Amino acid sequence: MPGFQFSALQDEVLPQGPRVVVTGATGLLGRAVCREFQNHGWTVSGTGLRRARPRFLRCDLTDEDAVRRLLQETKPDVLVHCAAERRPDVMERNADAAVSLNVHASSTVSRETAACGALLIYISTDYVFDGRNPPYGEDDCPNPLNLYGRSKLEGEREALRHCPGAVILRVPVLFGEVESVTESAVTSLWQQVQEATEERRALDHCLQRFPTDARNVAAVCRKLAERARQDPSIRGIFHFSGKEQMTKYEMAVAMAQAFNLPSNHLVPLTELPAGSAPRPVNSQLNCSRLEQLNLSVEPRAFSVAISECLWPFTADKRWRQTVFH
Repeated sequence: MPGFQFSALQDEVLPQGPRVVVTGATGLLGRAVCREFQNHGWTVSGTGLRRARPRFLRCDLTDEDAVRRLLQETKPDVLVHCAAERRPDVMERNADAAVSLNVHASSTVSRETAACGALLIYISTDYVFDGRNPPYGEDDCPNPLNLYGRSKLEGEREALRHCPGAVILRVPVLFGEVESVTESAVTSLWQQVQEATEERRALDHCLQRFPTDARNVAAVCRKLAERARQDPSIRGIFHFSGKEQMTKYEMAVAMAQAFNLPSNHLVPLTELPAGSAPRPVNSQLNCSRLEQLNLSVEPRAFSVAISECLWPFTADKRWRQTVFH
C-alpha cells in the first residue's frame, strides 16, 4: 500500500482527529479497511505479525500484554478486528492454533478495547449458519457446521461479553485487491481460468456463494464507525453481502468472460468433494438492517469488480510492473 502512513506512538506527535486500530492489516480485508479509513481523514494504526513491518505495527494478538500496550500507546477511538484464521480446512488441521487466534485473541482484543473506551467492530462470517434455510437475518439462530464457523461465533460472543456496545459485522466470502491471487478463495480461481488446456478443471457447482468486495466491506466498517460514535444505538449484529449468487464454477466462468478467455475447460462439479470441512450450501445474508439505517453500500457487478482486481495478474507482464499494492 504505497504511501500508507501509520501513526507514531507518542501522544505529542499524533494528529488530532479520530483514531482507528485495524488488526490483521496485512490481510485482504485489513488492507482495504486501513485504506478506507485513511482516505476519509482517520489516523490509522494497522497491526500484523509475521508480515507487519515495515508497513504496519507488529503485535502478537495472543499476547495479552502486547495487546494492552498497543492500545495504551495508540489510544484508538475505534478498533476494527479483522485478524482471523479464515480457511475452514486449515482450521480442521490446526485447531488449537486457529482457536487461539479466532477465540482467545478475540477475547483479549475485546477486553482491552473495552478498557480503553473504544468502539469495537468485530468481523464475523456467514458460516455461523448451517445454510439450510436462507436468507438469514441478524436475529436468526446460528448453527455452524465446521470449526471455523464455531470459532467465529465464539468470537462474536466474547466481543459482546466484554464490549456490550460492540458492532458485529458478518460477511461472506471476500475478494479484492490482492497481493497474490491465492489470497482469496475467489481470486484463486484465476489460476484455473488461465489454464486453458485440454485437461479439464472441475469446479464446485453445488455450494451457493455471494462473493463480496473487501472494499465495500471496508466502506461499511467506516460508515458504522462514524455513525456509532455519534449514536449509541448502533450496536449489535449487522449483515453485509454482495448480491450475486454464484458457485465457484460460475465465478470462474464470469472471470473468463470478463477477460475474453475460453472457459470450455472448466467443468461444473455437482457433487461435494470428500475430506473437506463441511460448508453451508447457501448461507445468504439478509442485509436489511444496514440498508434501513442507510449504512450499506451498493455493490458493483461482480464481473466489473473482479476485473479490477485481476488485471495485474494477466499474461501481459507490463501490467505487473504497475501493480498498485
